[in-house]
Amino acid sequence: MATRRQPAVPGAHLIREAEAISAGAVAVFLALSFLSFSPDAPPANLGGPVGQALAGTALRALGVAAYLFPLYLGYFTVALLRRGAEGFGGLRLVGAALLVASIAALAGLLTGGRAVVRGGGWLGGFVGVALGGLLGGPGAFLLLAVVLVVALVLATGVSAIEVSGRAARWLAAAARAGAARLRRRPPAAEEPSATPRRPKLPILLDDAVEPPPEAEAPADKPPPIIREPERRPEAPRRAKRSELQEELFAEDTYRLPALNLLDPPVRTTQPLDEAALHASSRILETKLADFQVAGKVVAVRPGPVITTFEFEPAPGVKVNRIVTLADDLSMALRALSVRVLAPIPGKPVVGIEVSNPRREKVFIGELLESVEYEHADSKLALALGKDTTGNVVVADLARMPHLLVAGATGTGKSVSMNAMVMSILYKSSPRDVRFIMIDPKMLELSIYENVPHLLVPVVTDPKKAAAALSNIEREMDLRYRLLHEKGVRNIDSYNRLLRESAGEEEAPASPEGLAHHHLPRIIIIIDELADLMMMVGREIEESITRLAQKARAAGIHLILATQRPSVDVITGLIKANFPARISFQVTSRTDSRTILDAIGAERLLGEGDMLFLPPGTARV
Repeated sequence: MATRRQPAVPGAHLIREAEAISAGAVAVFLALSFLSFSPDAPPANLGGPVGQALAGTALRALGVAAYLFPLYLGYFTVALLRRGAEGFGGLRLVGAALLVASIAALAGLLTGGRAVVRGGGWLGGFVGVALGGLLGGPGAFLLLAVVLVVALVLATGVSAIEVSGRAARWLAAAARAGAARLRRRPPAAEEPSATPRRPKLPILLDDAVEPPPEAEAPADKPPPIIREPERRPEAPRRAKRSELQEELFAEDTYRLPALNLLDPPVRTTQPLDEAALHASSRILETKLADFQVAGKVVAVRPGPVITTFEFEPAPGVKVNRIVTLADDLSMALRALSVRVLAPIPGKPVVGIEVSNPRREKVFIGELLESVEYEHADSKLALALGKDTTGNVVVADLARMPHLLVAGATGTGKSVSMNAMVMSILYKSSPRDVRFIMIDPKMLELSIYENVPHLLVPVVTDPKKAAAALSNIEREMDLRYRLLHEKGVRNIDSYNRLLRESAGEEEAPASPEGLAHHHLPRIIIIIDELADLMMMVGREIEESITRLAQKARAAGIHLILATQRPSVDVITGLIKANFPARISFQVTSRTDSRTILDAIGAERLLGEGDMLFLPPGTARV
């Protein structure tokens, strides 16, 4: 008697197939959500609100490592569909987690923690920067590379030793085959070329620059965060410039100093928190709206020390009302200092500069190896620092032609003076630039006592300082007689005329007894003007005023520094002849107006940040 067959129970392969289809669908959904993710346009995500939320959370937390989720799910799908594939146990899940964490940390280490979505996310930035600080860049990279290999072995079940052995055997076989082909090939005779071959020119690739932000953004989108491209030092260009300098000064025994004499800069960059910046922009809009100041933040520009929020006021809002709310904005943002730049020149927006909770240090070596300093043609290029967006600022003292520096004690004034001196020493030989340094405090400039650029030893006695300035006045008059006799207008034309006419040989004396020769530029640095004005004020003021009025064409420049920018130190005659000025933090608005003719210096942080008034402008 035949029995009725019972329906078969679904086997393990059917369950595995169902799991594979589900995992594949999730992988495709995540891939579409991640690839179409945009923080500025949530409705455009192919995964809808759920995909936008998942992609935003994963990318902000893990950065580029989040893309491993759909990839690993795809690998999981293929492995399940294969006949006899092993199941994925806890060990493989641990390996997958380690794989994601190690790639996120590597991305955070390589980007310095600055990028979030395009870097290692919050997790990768924190772990990468922390390991870089503990083990150094190479040590952290080696550790993370080892963890990455171990994670691949655990996550995929493939032996790394077996894979490397197969790769080595394949490379050895390919090398043997190539060597056998070369032995069988007859040597080709070289025919002499009629024309010599031209050497190949090196191709220099510029750093990639991020595309500029869109001009206008809808009201419902968060303000774009504009990040400047990271500037990296270019060693080949530095070597090329050194060769050119040595050739230019081949007649002298002096060689320009090398950058390796300076301590290497220590990177102190912090990961960029885009969510915190967007939250701060909303707080600014809300706080200003509480005081009936309508508008919106249209852009955010994070920098090394401060972050600039570009606020576009609504029609009918007076700009001066925003300036008076600086203290209220500082309290709302819990910031150390808030400065309002109203308006930003050339833009219909108001700049609100907010101090960063963690500030980035700027090193002189980083400035001297920058592209801006490299391309500066002037022998008097001054590396002043970085602006609010992180770009290196280089000014030309020859164009200023004099500079006035003020700031309270401990705000970075002396460090800035040393940076200016170092900028010139790394550009010019003693044949081109000479210094006269006057240091009544006998502390800051005495370290340059043995520098060959000094025209006289460092002057510390105020009475001798007055005599030194009188001698420079006589030198200025003598130079003008030399320029007048040659019929030229400035020192550059005079030296060029001597090179073209008689090279560097000393010309015979003129009927007036003047001997024409190469004239170096002379830079007079006075570290503390207030002490000199107190001791020999009248003599010093007359000499400084006369030099500031007439010494530009003769190649004589002044750099004055003081910690007390009062009207009895910076008199009207001195101030009128110093169009270029720098102010560090001062104690009051009156001092800020004295040095800059504007307020704002009293709101600086006092940690090396400054306001620079270039020549020919009325705004800092």
